[in-house]
This record gives sequence, C-alpha cells and structure tokens, in this order.
Amino acid sequence: MPEIQINEKKIIVKIVCYGPALSGKTTNLMQLHDIINPDYCSDLMTFETKKDRTLFFDLLPMMVTSECGYKLKIKFYTVPGQVAHDATRKAVLSRSDGIVFVADSQTHQAMSNFESFENLEKNAYRVGLNFDELPLVIQFNKRDLKDIVSEEEVKKRWLPTNIPVIFSSAINGKGVRKTFLNILQQTYIKLNQDIKLQSDFGITWDKFKNLISKQV
Repeated sequence: MPEIQINEKKIIVKIVCYGPALSGKTTNLMQLHDIINPDYCSDLMTFETKKDRTLFFDLLPMMVTSECGYKLKIKFYTVPGQVAHDATRKAVLSRSDGIVFVADSQTHQAMSNFESFENLEKNAYRVGLNFDELPLVIQFNKRDLKDIVSEEEVKKRWLPTNIPVIFSSAINGKGVRKTFLNILQQTYIKLNQDIKLQSDFGITWDKFKNLISKQV
C-alpha cells in the first residue's frame, strides 16, 4: 500500500529491485535514470562498498502532478545482494508496491538466483507483504555474456508461474525500459484497484508511463 499524505496531497509509491549480488540491480537503475524524462527525475544516489555494490540502497525518486493537484512520487530502490545484509534487505523491502527481481543469466548463478528469490518470498511475508498479490517482474539479465541459460529453459521454468519474464542486457540498456514499464503497469493496475488512483486522485496510466520518455 502506498504512503498517502492527504494534507500535502502526495502519494508515494515504492518499487524495489531485488536479486543476488552483482546481478545488475544497480546497473538497471543507472540505465533507467538515463532514459527518464529529466523534468520528472532527481539525481541518482548510490552507496557502494568493496564487498557489494550496494550496501544500503539506491534511490531514484520521480515525481509528477495530476490534474487534481496530487503529486505522485515513485521511488526506486535496490537491495544489497549479499546474504550478510539481509536485515537491510527487509528494511528496504518493507512497504513495497512492486518488485523487479533481477536474475543473473549465467549458468553457474542458477543456485544464487534460486536462493535469492526464495529469500525475497520469505522476506516479503516477514515484512507483511502479500507476495501472491504483489506486482512482480522477473528480469533475466546479462544476456550479452557467454555460458548463459537458454531462453527456452527460462520460459519452461517460469511461464507456469504467470510472472512476466523479460530478457535483458542492462549494461547495454537492452530490456531496461521494457522491464520498468511492465512493473509500472502492474503497480498502477493494483493501486487503481486498491485506492482508486484514477477516480479519487486523478492519476492516470499515462502519468505513469510517460515518466519513461526515451526508447531503449
């Protein structure tokens, strides 16, 4: 459920990138920052360490105003991939409205993907999220590398779950816009059902999708 500030006429939506260490979560946000309309986007803030590219989180807030005068702020975060930072993962995951799970396509990372997704599911329940109803996209990243799992194998594994799967090479920008448009659309539909985003706050789907202005 988004944070609604009635007095300030502001709605804050939270989207989180989750996944194993070095799967490309930070790279996705950096690429997303480059393709967003600069009128709607502030600077990208990153926190890095030697052990993991993101110790706390990356934050990418975007804001737009509806015809009713409500300001919609969308915040994008990443969580640290290393297991040692699980407490931070849960803190960042709390009150999320949508999740992008960034998987590493390299064959030797299959177990890391599995463990990270299992951790996502467990942590979602721990922080009070209904995982079965949570907007979610699976992005299989690093498609530019060698020795990667085939698209056929990925589809065979994930299509029965009905979770959207997108193939990407975030370092080249491929699949980034498609991934985030997908999660924005899912999130908008869910919020429109839950809090009547369009009728009560004047926030249309166009307000969401037009935030990402350039083609990738």
